Amino acid sequence: MIKRLLKYLAIALALAGCSKGGGTGNMDWNVFRGDSSLSGYTDQALPSKPRLLWSFTTGPRTEGSPVIKDGVTYWCDRRGKMYGVDPDGNQVFQKEFDTYIEATPLINDGVLYIGTTDGSLLAISIPDGNVLWEYETEGQISASPNLASFAGRDAIVVGSYDNWMYCIDAADGTLLSRYESGYYLNGAAACWRQNVLFGGCDQWLRMIDCATGGAVDSLRLDAYIPSSPAISGDMAYVGDYSGNLYAINLEDGKMGKWSKLREATEDSSDLVSVPAVDSKAVYAFSSDRLLTAYSRKDGSLKWSVLLKGNPGESSPLVCRDKVLACTKTGIISIFDKSDGTLLWEYDAGEDIIASPAVIKDRFMILTAKGTLLCFGK
Repeated sequence: MIKRLLKYLAIALALAGCSKGGGTGNMDWNVFRGDSSLSGYTDQALPSKPRLLWSFTTGPRTEGSPVIKDGVTYWCDRRGKMYGVDPDGNQVFQKEFDTYIEATPLINDGVLYIGTTDGSLLAISIPDGNVLWEYETEGQISASPNLASFAGRDAIVVGSYDNWMYCIDAADGTLLSRYESGYYLNGAAACWRQNVLFGGCDQWLRMIDCATGGAVDSLRLDAYIPSSPAISGDMAYVGDYSGNLYAINLEDGKMGKWSKLREATEDSSDLVSVPAVDSKAVYAFSSDRLLTAYSRKDGSLKWSVLLKGNPGESSPLVCRDKVLACTKTGIISIFDKSDGTLLWEYDAGEDIIASPAVIKDRFMILTAKGTLLCFGK
């Protein structure tokens, strides 16, 4: 009995560590995918009958996803202009950068962190917009920064097209550690305890220790890894470009046994988005327009539904008992997570490649044309 309690306590502590940097309140969605483990799960319930409350249109193309702090939604368009819109749809923040930006921001302690295509990681003060510090890499930053812990300090982890994964002090922008991979890094790193996991175009899924920058473990997949792993408890889930979906046990501080929930064939479609994970299932998009749920217990297929369009790079979210999904063709859908029943649908009329953000009684969708859609009761 004591061993069982200790095991549950260890799992709870691991989950608490992974949630750092995520939505810490009902009106927060501070990081891409909702928490630093990139699980794509939130206990916030979606409205039973959502309606469009308002929209805010900017115009320039947008590739990143929105983040939210105290009900204010932040994002940046490709031309380098950052916006902040309050819960009523009024613009309350604006900042312009002299560079292109594709990445999703990160918010922590009143500071917004974002990477640029010319290779800089910027720390921006909210609400005055002052640049607190800038760290320059030697390659494009397309990935969302994430928040990790480095010897008790907050650290920003972000990958660059210069092949390095950086761990940078969140307070002053000094380099704490870095690790060189075999190819450029496009996806965000997922945090697990004191380590981070990330994949690259060299097919390797890597785990590094933020404190040292040294490699802890690595696993070569069958094809290159276009996106990020999602972690829940001591399990990591990640897809590769050939269509495999892997379940990897994280044990003794390393990557242990692994299996394929979905095995690629010659006719398989690719997996380019981040899976979503709850306590019982893994939910994944594929380019053949499918949203599929697999059992975490035995890897069996629970259900699969055909979407009205290719989801592209958008990733699903599990919101308590429902799954929120967007397609590149602009269709926003809500499914029952138990059996895949379609519960609600909306045609945005514009392409969607970003992932949703969810707060109390509302969810935000950002289109590729720069329109922020706010849905609620």
